Amino acid sequence: MNRLHLTPIYGDDETITHYMGIQFFTDANVDLGPLPCPMTKEPVRSTRFAPDNSFRPISAGPEHSNFCREYSSLFQLTDEVLCQSILSRLTPRDIASVSSVCRCLYHLTRNEDLWRMVCQNAWGSETTRALETVPAARRLGWGRLARELTTLEAVAWRKLTVGGAVEPSRCNFSACAVGNRVVLFGGEGVNMQPMNDTFVLDLNASNPEWRHINVSAAPPGRWGHTLSCLNGSWLVVFGGCGRQGLLNDVFMLDLDAKQPTWREIPGVAPPVPRSWHSSCTLDGTKLVVSGGCADSGVLLSDTYLLDVTMDRPVWREVPASWKPPSRLGHSMSVYDGRKILMFGGLAKSGPLRLRSSDVYTMDLSEEEPCWRCLTGSGMPGAGNPAGAGPPPRLDHVGVSLPGGRILIFGGSVAGLHSASQLYLLDPTEEKPTWRILSVPGHPPRFAWGHSTCVVGGTKAIVLGGQTGEEWMLTEIHELSLANNSV
Repeated sequence: MNRLHLTPIYGDDETITHYMGIQFFTDANVDLGPLPCPMTKEPVRSTRFAPDNSFRPISAGPEHSNFCREYSSLFQLTDEVLCQSILSRLTPRDIASVSSVCRCLYHLTRNEDLWRMVCQNAWGSETTRALETVPAARRLGWGRLARELTTLEAVAWRKLTVGGAVEPSRCNFSACAVGNRVVLFGGEGVNMQPMNDTFVLDLNASNPEWRHINVSAAPPGRWGHTLSCLNGSWLVVFGGCGRQGLLNDVFMLDLDAKQPTWREIPGVAPPVPRSWHSSCTLDGTKLVVSGGCADSGVLLSDTYLLDVTMDRPVWREVPASWKPPSRLGHSMSVYDGRKILMFGGLAKSGPLRLRSSDVYTMDLSEEEPCWRCLTGSGMPGAGNPAGAGPPPRLDHVGVSLPGGRILIFGGSVAGLHSASQLYLLDPTEEKPTWRILSVPGHPPRFAWGHSTCVVGGTKAIVLGGQTGEEWMLTEIHELSLANNSV
């Protein structure tokens, strides 16, 4: 049995600042009465999974099996049924709780292959595959990785210096991650010159450095666009501002091809040209575009989907009876499969345009998707998540974490608020609550959404520091979500 004792720690102003928790464990002999059926199962054995998900048992010792036989008919089930049909369907937090129930379950939940199944069911196949490519994640093991990404106990900032150069110098570029590589495309050069070159930074290299990629058929130069990753190694560019004004074209590039070549995707019924919009991807095949700034500075409130795998891709506007106020510079994050979360931006408020801290969600798996307001005054009856929420901002960073949580930091924040403060929100909770993360290390002074990306599911890379109009792209800040020192 275990018992948790919590002691509050008070600050100078007599308010509670921390809790100290002490957990006590004691042995208990519990008489559950006679079993409803005879014990016919063989001695309980711990197991491991083969690559084909078949079970290979390993004997666990007499004390382990005797306990299970004596106290619970649950263990009449085979280890295969327990692991594949029951335990694998629980969340990482639940598995951690189950492991403290008894020795049998403790030994079963030490299995790395079980933890991989738990993570895949909780986080999705795409996230799990991405984590398998990260050396640090492989060293940690699935059990510890699940714990650290759930509790965020190991999150920390660190500063890196990389080689190479991104020349000519630029700002307002867009970056995304392809596996453990960071890709940068386009940007605004000297005298508002639109750029159309591509650079790659391989963080798996012993000495990472920026490398210019020779590509064929590069798109027209642009800035204020979005760059996203689809289906492993495909990059997709949408919109932005070029020499002739605003754009609404789509270009794709397979980064792993022998001769990388950009090709235009001629989508039918495209959205109006725009810049400073937000985008995200679904199912590894669909591009989602939201809002932005159109001609004459008009702010937009629409949301479009494009399935780039179709022979003749067709843009589809997501119909909604109510839309959030039009905006630019907001973030769009995917969570819980096919749900999207919109946060912040420069939003229209009557005749004014103000920084926003509103949160809206939409489930694109529904037959008739609709926007739901988690916080903000734009919708009747809207409430506010508990906790201290982030100050209004635009051009910030929105990071989707395994398990459906969203991390917000950086951007353009008014007043004396720190842009480096990290805020966490779980929109899957019955009553979503903002939480502030206190993270050790040295955070960047600036962090912009278009220059930040998540690499391998375990770290967010913030490119460069901004000094006036110059971006120092050899300076990188890394927000590690899991322990890199193992």
